[in-house]
Amino acid sequence: MSAIEQRYREFPNGFIWGTATASYQIEGAAKAEGRGPSIWDTFSKTPGKVLFGHTGDVACDHFHRYQDDVRLMSELGINSYRFSLAWPRVFPEKGKFLEHGFDFYKRLLEELHKYNIQPATTIYHWDLPQWLEDEGGWSNRETVKHYLEFAEAAFKALGDQIPLWITHNEPWCASMLSYGIGEHAPGLKDWRRAYRAAHHLMLSHGETVKLYRQMGLTGDIGITLNLTPAYSATDNLSDVEAAARQDIFSNRWFLDPIFKGAYPSEFIDRLEKHIGPLDFVHEGDLKTISEPIDFLGINFYSRSVVKNHSDGSLLEVGHVKTENKVTDMGWEVYPPALYDLLKRLQSEYTSLPLYITENGAASPDVVREGQVHDDDRIDYVHAHLQAAHQFIEEGGNLKGYYVWSLMDNFEWAFGYTKRFGIVYVDYDTQARIPKDSFHWYQKVITDNGVQEQAQNRASTK
Repeated sequence: MSAIEQRYREFPNGFIWGTATASYQIEGAAKAEGRGPSIWDTFSKTPGKVLFGHTGDVACDHFHRYQDDVRLMSELGINSYRFSLAWPRVFPEKGKFLEHGFDFYKRLLEELHKYNIQPATTIYHWDLPQWLEDEGGWSNRETVKHYLEFAEAAFKALGDQIPLWITHNEPWCASMLSYGIGEHAPGLKDWRRAYRAAHHLMLSHGETVKLYRQMGLTGDIGITLNLTPAYSATDNLSDVEAAARQDIFSNRWFLDPIFKGAYPSEFIDRLEKHIGPLDFVHEGDLKTISEPIDFLGINFYSRSVVKNHSDGSLLEVGHVKTENKVTDMGWEVYPPALYDLLKRLQSEYTSLPLYITENGAASPDVVREGQVHDDDRIDYVHAHLQAAHQFIEEGGNLKGYYVWSLMDNFEWAFGYTKRFGIVYVDYDTQARIPKDSFHWYQKVITDNGVQEQAQNRASTK
């Protein structure tokens, strides 16, 4: 295909272009204005948990530099910014409520309003107050009540200024990765606690949606799930069944209760053999979890390719590497999986508006003569935008795209060793340097579309 023949893919009028961040990853100011410790403060200060002992104490110092950062957003041209609230700023210890814990977010909202940037706010993006974890964290049903208290306080303080609310970011990570696999705070390896945590996270989501309606707020409220499509490595029945188990673990355990009011029945016997009875699921819980929402947020980065692995574990799944390119996180680049995922959501789960609330790539970025050339990231985002556009073109109800992330930041257990930003952050000086991807995305937003690539450098085998 020649350059002349390349098709221009224009997105619908009113399509939301944004970027996303999370409180612990960028704010810093760990003790400012009475903020208490979160599970990530504790986890990152525990030897061996985070690479090189990195912590979020300073991070990108966004708490003090937010005005400059919002000016960068304005220069970029986004019309929406997704950020999260730090729970420990508001409830730093048991029984202590700091109303002024929302003051930073009020200042941030005022700045966003100045530049006509719409806020999209995540209530919980993993920074659980440590005092709550000391009482069992998300595996304790009482945490649902405390979360509701936090959500209600947020709605009262900020509700009339925020048109888009997200109850939780990636409950899979906040439960399975945090309480089962142990790679994220609080770093436990207890599958019963992991599934209890997952249930309570989802229950708190449903209760919060009900609360939002009861308070009469007029914005939209939903949830963001990280969804990782599972593909079978072969057509063998055992491998196909392994992919189905992986799909339940990664995706359906959260999608099904939200949209179908039930956990996947075909997995429950296997699960109970490993963790015991699901007696933490009380009567009425699933009805609450399936409380109608206004939209679904999707965080998408990659897929999984699996085969059967009969090892007696819960999933009995083995992961297979392909020959495709990988990002600096080691995640396969496979844009068709995003299209497949969106189509599946539309056909099996919901006709609600969808938002891609995170999508992006880590690259080993370096500054050369004041510039950062990150072609791999541009290729990644470009290819995924094409997949998103194909879905829209076929009638899909996709309303917005938020690139992850606005700027390099604390990448959880990887500390500051992985860079996802379209703005480079020099952590020694806190200087911000827009990368080539920043300027490329700026043009995408201005044009409200992308040029179709004849052949993506990101392989799509």
